[in-house]
Amino acid sequence: MKCQNCRAVADEYIECEIMILLIDLILHKAKAYRHLFYNMFDLEAINFEGLMWKLTFGFLLLDTYRISILCTNEEAWGSDTSLASFIWGCGKILLDAIVGNLVFVGILFLGTRWLLNMSSQVSGYKNVWLAILASSYLKLFLLTMMVWEFPPLVIIIIDIFVLSSNTLALKVMSESAMAKCFGVCFCSHAVKFLISLALNIHLPELITRLVSF
Repeated sequence: MKCQNCRAVADEYIECEIMILLIDLILHKAKAYRHLFYNMFDLEAINFEGLMWKLTFGFLLLDTYRISILCTNEEAWGSDTSLASFIWGCGKILLDAIVGNLVFVGILFLGTRWLLNMSSQVSGYKNVWLAILASSYLKLFLLTMMVWEFPPLVIIIIDIFVLSSNTLALKVMSESAMAKCFGVCFCSHAVKFLISLALNIHLPELITRLVSF
């Protein structure tokens, strides 16, 4: 379609290869994100609920893998190879992923509702969550750590790219100011990081006290 005012092509990515779209997504072009959300994700033609569940599962799986990478870089992880230590480590990773992401979603929705003044309808929250899930595709770069060994600093760089991608996706979906979208995304990621830090530091001490009691 062409714009009725300027007669320019409304969405130039319709005729582009998928690799060009992926490159422009990595380069954080707003037009690429707009094409992804409004033309590729046709809510009337696809199983929206199924897509949401699949993306959510992939998001949690990649986040769990990210936490496991951080745990393997800790000295305490490899000091004990017993079954109890392995079960404790897996439980801590799952708890970190579940609690951290629940808090992340809660802060994201509260910030979206209050700061961006978006609709409180369920469809509005679903669109926001879809934007966050789709824009977190950069977490896929974590899978390269299965093949090549990288320093933990790479995870921080990926997290920064995910934050910037989430900000742009929220801006495209909500049509709000970039500063407001960055504030919502930054607070959500920051609180999630603090929750993860608190669990890793204080949870073992709390469980030790409960066991001794």
